[in-house]
Amino acid sequence: MTCQSLGNYTHNADSEDERLYRFLEEKGLQISYQVWDDEQVDWTSFDAIIIKSPWDYFDKIHAFYQWLDKLERLGCPVLNPVQTIRWNADKIYFKDMQAQSVQVVPTVWLEQGSTFDAAAVFEAIGQDKIIVKPRVSGAAKNTLAIERGEAEAYTSRINALLQEEPFLAQPFLEQIKTQGEWSFLFFNEAYSHCVLKKAKSGDFRVQHFFGGSVHTPEPPSGLLATATHIVQQFASGCLYARVDGVELNGELVLMELELIEPFLFLSTSDGALERYYQGLMQLMQQQKVSLS
Repeated sequence: MTCQSLGNYTHNADSEDERLYRFLEEKGLQISYQVWDDEQVDWTSFDAIIIKSPWDYFDKIHAFYQWLDKLERLGCPVLNPVQTIRWNADKIYFKDMQAQSVQVVPTVWLEQGSTFDAAAVFEAIGQDKIIVKPRVSGAAKNTLAIERGEAEAYTSRINALLQEEPFLAQPFLEQIKTQGEWSFLFFNEAYSHCVLKKAKSGDFRVQHFFGGSVHTPEPPSGLLATATHIVQQFASGCLYARVDGVELNGELVLMELELIEPFLFLSTSDGALERYYQGLMQLMQQQKVSLS
């Protein structure tokens, strides 16, 4: 399942989706692309619905929630599970993870309709540079990096954005620029591979369409153990999970748990496609879903 337009993602997303499509087809599965908000699709006609690249969902979040409700009402087998996707769409899920002792980047919640109090936010975070972004977001949309001395210049913009949706504020982590951000990939809770994403010089966004680069070092065992534990806690029954985090003082601090539409970096690791397929087959067997 994909979206109407992949926009900035086209360079990598088309190739990953197409590569996965061909691989599963060669394995004998009857599969097809469907657009999630296409009203003409009969979702009950499929043995299972794999959520792959609905990369416009955060621009249409209310319609997306309604679509999830529809799939749930129709009893369609969905991967990842509908209740997990709904939970994962809003980064307020950080609170659930923190309650289970997961180290998450410190977060200040900015409610919809509120007024941005820069002094209070910087005081709460305790650093001179912060990141402000929507609670429901992707692709660094409306993500701002703000230094304490320039906060006043951003206040009116943030206040306007807060009239539309809730936001959050987090410390700007220099480690993102100096060390990079880790992404650990899991299929049916089994670790597959990882990448280390680095921003280009002078930027803080690690996405490839902002000039970021992808590397494949061997991950530190402690970071992988933490990512594995997170998946076991919060991604049960999921075909795929991506744990994004940064290393701070030798430990993995969570930036995001991606359970809806993560890019899977399938081309960066030999055997990743096969591991995806095996995870799919095992999950279908566990859930007693047959794929014709």
